[in-house]
Order: sequence, then structure tokens, then C-alpha cells
Amino acid sequence: MAKCAVASILPRMSDLTPAFSLRIPEDDALARRVCDHCGFVAYENPKIVVGSVVRFEDRILLCRRGIEPGRGRWTIPAGYLELNETPDAGAAREAFEEAGARIDISRLLAVYSVPRISQVQLIYRARLLDPAILAGPESLEVKLVHPDDIPWDDLAFPTVHWALRHDAEAEAGAPPVPFGNPAGEAGDRLPDGTPVGEDAL
Repeated sequence: MAKCAVASILPRMSDLTPAFSLRIPEDDALARRVCDHCGFVAYENPKIVVGSVVRFEDRILLCRRGIEPGRGRWTIPAGYLELNETPDAGAAREAFEEAGARIDISRLLAVYSVPRISQVQLIYRARLLDPAILAGPESLEVKLVHPDDIPWDDLAFPTVHWALRHDAEAEAGAPPVPFGNPAGEAGDRLPDGTPVGEDAL
């Protein structure tokens, strides 16, 4: 049997190097990368981002990003879901990695879609269990801020704006159903209309 795109998964296959062509596989409607040797289809799927709006008493946890995209801007703790990880566990892990924060997830706050970078974001509401926080390797600093002191003009991504506003609505008594993208928004611009770069979350 010829070695192909699955050779890295099944290393005992022969030594043929994978070669891909962009074509529409049988029983499909979209062009995909297909191995010329065996027909293996290398599907590419959206990335899942998990995060949380974390509250401690009357304050919210924010992290100032130490990495691109958005380096130096403020965000909520969030990042990519790992293999074999549940979304809520991933959100808790991201809070710990980025802010040393131990949190208790309360519920799903929102599901956002950012099609220009093929992301689906699952954002939770959470409670900080211990106010002793510290910046992780991907954060320049972390802090607890009162909602009136959120640096709206210095937030990293459109979805951070949405999450903080939706959390405020939830805090004010909005029904416990997940929010979604604001009408007509696809995560390609900030609230002031500034376009967001291709590599931004």
C-alpha cells in the first residue's frame, strides 16, 4: 500500500511521499486537498476558541496580550480548544494559563462566528475563586477592573467587545440563553468601524 497523507498517522505504510491536488472529491461539492496516491481527503475545519468573562465580586478579569495578534491590547482569557478537551475545561485552562486564575464556570454566555478566519468562539461566564492572579507567558499583565473602567478603546478584538457587553446584559438579568454575533456583524471590524487584520482573532 502506498504511503500518502495519512503516513504520519500510520507510519508503517510505504515510503511514497504524499502529493495533493485541489479538486472536488466524489460525493462532495467543494474543492478539497486530495492525495494523488490514495484519494485521502485532507479536510480543513474551523478552529474552536474557548474563553470566559471572569468576575470577582464587582470586577472583571482582563489580560493584556503579550503576543500577536493584538499585542499590548486587553482581552478576556481565551484560546484554542485542545484535542480531547471539553470546551468548559478548555476555558478554565486558558484562564489559568493566561492569568493564573482558578475559575468556576457558571454557564455558556455566547457562541460567536468569525468566518473570515474560520473561528467559532464559545465564551462562558465564570467566577474567580481566588483573587491572587498573575500574568502567564502570553500576558503582559492581568488585572481586575470595574465595568466602568473597562478600556473599551484598547480591547483587542470585536468578540471581546461583544462578550463584555453580553456579560453586562447577563449580569443585569438577561435570560440564560447564549448570545450570538450582533446583527450584521461578522467579527471583521471593531465597534468604531476599524477593520481587523487577517490574523486577528
